[in-house]
Amino acid sequence: MAAKTTAPRPDRASGADKPKKKTGGTNGSGNGYDADAIKTLEGLEAVRKRPGMYIGGTGSPGLMHLVWELLDNAVDEAAAGFATRIDITLHRDRSVEVSDNGRGIPVDIHAKRKVSALEVVLTELHAGGKFGGSAYGASGGLHGVGASVVNALSSKLVAQVDRDGHTHELAFRDRVAGQFSGSSFKAGHQLAKVKRTAKTRSGTRIRFWHDPDIFDADATIDADLIRERVIQACFLVPGVKVRITDKRTGGGEPFEFISRGGLTDLVDHNSAGGNTSEIITLSGIDTFTERVPVDGKMSDVERECTVEVAVRWVAGFDTSLQSFVNTIPTSQGGTHVAGFERAATRAVNDILLKDTRKLAKLARDNKHRATKDDIQEGMVAAIKVTVAEPQFRGQTKQELGTPAVEKVVYDIVKQGFADWFGGGGPKTHINAVRDKLANAVINRVSSKQLLETKRRAASMGSTGMPDKLADCREHGPNSELIIVEGDSAAGPAKAGRDARFMAILPLRGKVVNAGKATLKQVLDNTEAQALFTAVGAGAGKEFNIDDARYGRIIILCDADVDGSHIRCLLLTLIHEFMKPLLDEGRVFAAQPPLFTCRVGDTIHRAFSDEERDAITAELTKGKRKAESLVWQRFKGLGEMNVDELAECALDPGTRILKRLTIDDAKAAKRTASLFETLMGSDVARRRDYLVANSSLLDPDALDI
Repeated sequence: MAAKTTAPRPDRASGADKPKKKTGGTNGSGNGYDADAIKTLEGLEAVRKRPGMYIGGTGSPGLMHLVWELLDNAVDEAAAGFATRIDITLHRDRSVEVSDNGRGIPVDIHAKRKVSALEVVLTELHAGGKFGGSAYGASGGLHGVGASVVNALSSKLVAQVDRDGHTHELAFRDRVAGQFSGSSFKAGHQLAKVKRTAKTRSGTRIRFWHDPDIFDADATIDADLIRERVIQACFLVPGVKVRITDKRTGGGEPFEFISRGGLTDLVDHNSAGGNTSEIITLSGIDTFTERVPVDGKMSDVERECTVEVAVRWVAGFDTSLQSFVNTIPTSQGGTHVAGFERAATRAVNDILLKDTRKLAKLARDNKHRATKDDIQEGMVAAIKVTVAEPQFRGQTKQELGTPAVEKVVYDIVKQGFADWFGGGGPKTHINAVRDKLANAVINRVSSKQLLETKRRAASMGSTGMPDKLADCREHGPNSELIIVEGDSAAGPAKAGRDARFMAILPLRGKVVNAGKATLKQVLDNTEAQALFTAVGAGAGKEFNIDDARYGRIIILCDADVDGSHIRCLLLTLIHEFMKPLLDEGRVFAAQPPLFTCRVGDTIHRAFSDEERDAITAELTKGKRKAESLVWQRFKGLGEMNVDELAECALDPGTRILKRLTIDDAKAAKRTASLFETLMGSDVARRRDYLVANSSLLDPDALDI
């Protein structure tokens, strides 16, 4: 957890809040806004001025985006049928090189710009071969800013193109074109022919050194992320081979990947555990009309959209749905995903689950129809659409915005599912999917009913409260629910509290890990049930903070590993099922000390060994000897007497509380998962973790 702080107090006004003196302008208005205030950004200057608009930020994700721009260009060459190999090299000097054996960027003179087409591509925004469809029918890089953005945000870039029997080279230093000769640089627009090659050889190599003045000092290139993206790309373009070579310290052996089965291989790769169904492949082509500017005039253009889908259901409950447009992963989905989800929901309800016996009772109350979440329980799917000039929402191309694609995908996917559910698939697989999705509907409805029952019981007052809850007399914004670890701590806490507004809820077992458990597993957990019932505001989507019986939730656990684990599990549970409490800053962690020492009438508290040693050093600056200081170490809250516990954790005037935030909850969720890996019963999972994270150790020394 984070370092201790006292409970927040209202901020004082700072100098930053004082009004600033306005400066006058030449127009006499006194507001400084005149013609001189209007600025224009030329060439690549706009990218350097506002990098976040083009790459999302200047941290590691933004730096990785430069790699994605070059990789996307190479994958487009492969998708168009001109490249069969892509190489990515991470050099020791922090530069990155991406090469392909495609056609090679043109090197002849551009008729309008009077410099090589290669220089135009690398220096001008919205310049490339992907406008108009003459060089590419459908591609990933649609804005024409990819390579030029890389150049704009690099201190140095070297481009080599194999074409027409030669390797042509053009370099840039701080966006200025020229050639390097050793460490010296000579500006100029002329391409250098650095060597002869076979006339049949072609391709492009671009190596860039990112500009440290633009990017954060800790921004790094992550080889694992590149590997994941490369695997995705290979699934999207079957037959292309990609090789990653990491020459940095500890980079390991080169990685190569190739896929022959496309999206089917991707779904199989993402499937974990037992499979409920075979991989279902759906595909089709349709056209739509789009109104776009052509030669400066809005015109109707007919587009062709190809849809490819691979999907299966597995035995687990997690959903894996990956979507792509041409060769670009769309992590935020878009219209193609919306069409898929609508089609799947309609086909499942109208065909697969129609007249299912399991849902007969729910049908009487019209609660038998599956929702999107029901259908996606255990679904592993990959969706790809290929369309010329798609509309993306933002330069980072994470969400498709072309409206007409939704209907195309809906029609093709709905018909495909209808054929498979209607008998096109193996009968045993169809029945298994039907049973799985029917159970998902039943569990959702049952869980909602159970939560509603618990909310009604909680709203009735103490008659519906857990037996172990020591409730307070007054409820409302000023009341507190203090969650303690075990009965040993509950005794002193009950005796030392102010029963008027403090309630004590002891936990007698492990709280379920809500970050990984299903809703049913959470509701079946005794400790989670007790917390939901005590708070009295429901849980999950039904949680209503206005019904909460307490104004604050305070977690009071031991200052040891077990206490940290329980605190992480509780915080994860609150984040997943009572998140508004965190949003409104109503969740706190009490900070009991690990050591106490009394000197006269003063009690000194330390929360770590280092803090204890620092206090000892301060107290012994005079004639007092360290041996005369008696530090008492608390192994748990149960070892404190009533007065000690009240003073350090219960008395609002002396205790220390830390307000927990959404970020704390997310960190706790990750920590709870790590606890489960390292301390849980799954030996294989722990072994895999140790092997993956023991690169600094001798593997022969591990007992695995």
